Amino acid sequence: MVNPDVASPGLSADTTVASVPGPLAGTRAPEPVADLTGMRRNDLAAALSRAGVPKSELDLRGTQIRTWIYRKGATSLNCAIGLPKALRARLGESCTIGRPEIARRQLSVDGTRKYLLRLGDGSLVETVYIPEPDRGTGTLCLSSQVGCTLTCRFCHTGTQRLVRNLTAAEIVGQLLVARDDLGDWNTLPGTGRRITNVVLMGMGEPLFNTDAVIRAMQVVRDHEGIAISRRKITLSTSGVVPEIARVGTEIGCMLAISLHATTDALRDRLIPINRKYPLAELLQACRDYPRLSNAERIIFEYVMLKGVNDSDDDARRLIALIDGIPAKVNLIPFNPWPGAEFECSDPDRLRRFGDIINRAGYSSPVRTPRGADILAACGQLRSDSLRRGRRTLRESPDSPMSGSLSRSEIHGRRDTSAVPTLNRS
Repeated sequence: MVNPDVASPGLSADTTVASVPGPLAGTRAPEPVADLTGMRRNDLAAALSRAGVPKSELDLRGTQIRTWIYRKGATSLNCAIGLPKALRARLGESCTIGRPEIARRQLSVDGTRKYLLRLGDGSLVETVYIPEPDRGTGTLCLSSQVGCTLTCRFCHTGTQRLVRNLTAAEIVGQLLVARDDLGDWNTLPGTGRRITNVVLMGMGEPLFNTDAVIRAMQVVRDHEGIAISRRKITLSTSGVVPEIARVGTEIGCMLAISLHATTDALRDRLIPINRKYPLAELLQACRDYPRLSNAERIIFEYVMLKGVNDSDDDARRLIALIDGIPAKVNLIPFNPWPGAEFECSDPDRLRRFGDIINRAGYSSPVRTPRGADILAACGQLRSDSLRRGRRTLRESPDSPMSGSLSRSEIHGRRDTSAVPTLNRS
């Protein structure tokens, strides 16, 4: 376990814990093997029933197991004092308490930690911990997929083809591994926890893996689970319109929309899913969001790309688009990555853009880049897992990432001939 306050000799800015394997042997998620991690109450009760626990004891044993897994950080039930020895033995034969393995840990100069995690089948995902020392809090950025299917042009993850969805256990497991590394166990909310907030803003589109994400976040919310309040969980989507309402009704978390453009022509090019769910449909889904109120505003994320989407006219169109929606606008300076075709807007341009949004009555903070020196900032995540037999987008000569934006796309005239279709494979 790493001392969270002092860098030890074993934790340099880039610490390799184990070697990283080559391409995967298969593309399918591993078959679930009764992994207790990520099980909701009813799922755990069913597993215990199969292990022979009487119905009258299911609630008690379930509470005991959740306490050991999510409060004490147990990786085995052998140490679970209070559980009958015979039950521990039966569960040990049929169940596991899964954890991803840290393949590489990187520490930024600003305290941000990036974890490259190896899953059970050898797939790799990245998870980022962002501390806020002045507040005594910290945010964990979780991945929901290995790779991504969206190919957003400004996002490094978009250069990596989708390998597979993560299971609920693998999503929750990212949080458990981070708590292991930070020594964040035996703590309750408000008592010195290092991880107080969770954002689903890592690798992948969460709403292309909605079922697993919902199951995982219900465990994270459960007061007998990880016990993070729903209002401290934020899910970011590029705009999978049919799934947005489920986020509000089944998780109840905060919603962030990766907007990044104010015309369909430009958004088609930057975020290809816009061809399927254009701005009008996306914004109507926002207006219909079940949790929408002045106290629970939608966050519109807007990456600032020099000469592409940062004009005064873009700011005014943005105001018109979100008119009537309780919202705030997060302005995100573009974080460069190897091979990126964009530059960040100049500071003066960014300030002027924000001033226009502010004068319209919307909060528009500029997100401070964190972990950029280790490629852990917004839009910089990418692992080395590749679908076998496929080239990465950057290797493909007909990739939708190739080519520059046309003038018509930048200035709002829809040129559909140059827009790639959405590939969900």
